[in-house]
Amino acid sequence: MAEQTFMPIQAMAAAAKRGLRLREKFGRGGTEVGVARANQLANREPVSEADLKSMKSYFARHAVDKDTHTHEWGSEKDPSAGWIAWLLWGGDAGAKWAEAKAKKLES
Repeated sequence: MAEQTFMPIQAMAAAAKRGLRLREKFGRGGTEVGVARANQLANREPVSEADLKSMKSYFARHAVDKDTHTHEWGSEKDPSAGWIAWLLWGGDAGAKWAEAKAKKLES
């Protein structure tokens, strides 16, 4: 059986583009893997099942980053590295999307 792919939604693409812009401006946030994911989402390229599982796992591991004490979650003027990374992976829209798609796969 062929592996399923999933199309990223516009809100994820917008978050990824925002994350790339902030990373460029502030020089922090995300890894090369996160940057690759951001480019995939920004270009609305299909997401494989393996990528989807990686996304779900990323969001589960990094939700704690919202409790940052350096820089600010959600700030355009002094964004935390965690928030920039979160955006690179599709932001809140990506977290909800990955969770919903993964649930569908499991059923």
